[in-house]
Amino acid sequence: MTEVPRPLYRDPMHDGATDPTVIWNRAERTWWLVYTSRRATAPRREDVSWIHGTDLGVASSADGGVTWLYRGTIEGLDLEWGRHTYWAPEIVDDGSTYHMYVSVIRGVPDAWRPHERRIRHYTSPDLVRWTYRSTLDLSSPYVIDACVAALPGGGHRLWYKDEADGSHTWAADSDDLHTWKVRGPAVTVSAHEGPNVFALGGRHWMIVDEWHGQRVLRSDDLETWEPLGLILDGPAPGHHADVVVTGEEALIFYFTHVDGPDGDRRRSAVHAARLRIRGDELTCDRHEKLTGPILPVEGPATQP
Repeated sequence: MTEVPRPLYRDPMHDGATDPTVIWNRAERTWWLVYTSRRATAPRREDVSWIHGTDLGVASSADGGVTWLYRGTIEGLDLEWGRHTYWAPEIVDDGSTYHMYVSVIRGVPDAWRPHERRIRHYTSPDLVRWTYRSTLDLSSPYVIDACVAALPGGGHRLWYKDEADGSHTWAADSDDLHTWKVRGPAVTVSAHEGPNVFALGGRHWMIVDEWHGQRVLRSDDLETWEPLGLILDGPAPGHHADVVVTGEEALIFYFTHVDGPDGDRRRSAVHAARLRIRGDELTCDRHEKLTGPILPVEGPATQP
């Protein structure tokens, strides 16, 4: 057994890996980590241009998530000339096609607002070649951070952050992963971002990034969400996470900020931790040592 390094992964190009999502590459038979590649090493300016103009970085692991190899960035996403911003990929495998829902901002803004944010849908046979399908018509033109999960009765639900509604989570449903119908607000307990929904231990769980840790919410029906406590809180809180469930176990992949050589906090790194259910609570000991493999080397029994 090999001890899993801490942090799990740092981007060797810009040192700004954030918003991780983990997906099994069926053709290559490796796990892929796809993430927002913030330009943390860009020249210092007193604005937020370094957070924009980002590509989607890719790293792969052939040893069950112990070591990760940087592979490059996803290409072919642009619909028009110029440099644009890609954030927070969500990738769903329907068994034959990969569906990616990614937040897109036109150009490289140097301020947070008033620039529109949209969620686009792309498909791919191999996680490399991507075809644009649509820009989702959702509750406002200020939406980011897609999360998609299958519904028990068929179809899928999309959860996302609507910045025009106090940074709350909204939901939309689809029968085919292409056409989405907005349902309305899903979680309004706090301002937050990065919703992620998964099933574990016979219950449905959601985590959201409140910027001082991940708020845990629980549901029996994916309709009503009960807010519980925080995980990944503390001096270096865990941000915008993805959860991979394999059988009765679950791993959470998240990022934290890292001190740079000049004392700034632009740089970031991806970490992994084990999720467990104790009684009616979801728990996470971020300091627990992990030994690999932490993901099935031969892939999931069912697609995550």
